[in-house]
Amino acid sequence: MSSTRRDFLKASLMGTGLLSLSPRVPGFLARSVAGAAERDRRDTILVVVQLSGGNDGLNALVPYGDDEYHRNRPTLALPVKDLHKINSYAGFHPRMKGFARLFKNGHLSVIRAVGYPNSDRSHERAMRIWHTAAPEQPDRQTGWLGRTLDSTWDARDTDAPAVFVGPIAQPFALNAEGVIVPSVTSLEDVTIRQGGQPSKHASSQDDLLCFVRCCTSRALATSQRIEAAAGASTDTAEYPSLRLAEHLHIAAQLIRADVGIRIFFVEIGGGGIGGFDNHANQLGNHCALLGQLSQSVAAFVDDLKRDNTLNRVLLMTFSEFGRTLKENGRRGTGHGAAAPIFLAGGRLKGGLIGSPPSLTDLDNGALKFKIDFRRVYATVLDQWLGFDSRVVLGERFESLGILHV
Repeated sequence: MSSTRRDFLKASLMGTGLLSLSPRVPGFLARSVAGAAERDRRDTILVVVQLSGGNDGLNALVPYGDDEYHRNRPTLALPVKDLHKINSYAGFHPRMKGFARLFKNGHLSVIRAVGYPNSDRSHERAMRIWHTAAPEQPDRQTGWLGRTLDSTWDARDTDAPAVFVGPIAQPFALNAEGVIVPSVTSLEDVTIRQGGQPSKHASSQDDLLCFVRCCTSRALATSQRIEAAAGASTDTAEYPSLRLAEHLHIAAQLIRADVGIRIFFVEIGGGGIGGFDNHANQLGNHCALLGQLSQSVAAFVDDLKRDNTLNRVLLMTFSEFGRTLKENGRRGTGHGAAAPIFLAGGRLKGGLIGSPPSLTDLDNGALKFKIDFRRVYATVLDQWLGFDSRVVLGERFESLGILHV
């Protein structure tokens, strides 16, 4: 290919946004469609929210009915009168009013004591385990969502099947072999203007230029759908002025645009070690983060309910580990093991899943896991997205009966 042709192709793809919104172009041209996997045609959507740093589940879903909680946290135990009580044993953090409302309305579930055997308490390795879904093989080079995308990718499709919304480095869970997942921080990243189309005088027999022309046309149509969806939600959506809320708002607009994205990934905590890592003076910082999480997710759910879109969406939180039961003398906590996962959506069975974790039978000072996190992933893949979890996870894990499907 001459430099002129190469520059033209590159400019055309850059102008349409295809380099950030489509699978790899060379793979598109080279792979045989005869071997493409059959895609599931359901329209369900997964939104994953990463809580970076190790969320203290004991102060998110508070076991106020257990004296061990108060005994081990002389400064961090939350006043019982301020909690949003679920029952006589547990309640949500005072700043999680939005979660309490969603829970009451059946749009939020909590899976208690989620983890895995021999939990790793290093931030980097623990997060890698959750991203790869491979506790015995944390150095695996693909993430669980990346393998999901690879297993269902059809070379005929130019739509991006997943997207990361956020400013940090893209989480490893989305790392795939054959599919590129774009990262965006605003809708401007995924909308384009007319122009930059291939020459109308190009030969119709030039397959490469025909491909570019087709992709340009599709990209323009996609952009117009996104802009229309964004405009339709401007007057009705009510989101707080929080970064997580802004990112979930972007996800909601892309969901409405119906551009083929089935997996969204967002993050709160800032990546790296993360803001949820509170070894000292935990109370104020953790309060703020839980408040942001609760307000943002509640606004997202309310937004999707307005036009009956919520039944298509399942939101799932996770963190690399929980925290220790006993505070450490600096009004903080250490790295733990099991922690709760929060689910939000329109087709949840609701309630608390799993029995309360013991506060006396501990794993080196932290809660022991009762539900393997890969069972949660398997449930999401098999029952919600309609993908074969065994292909992704390497073995069969029993699903949880938590969804109306």
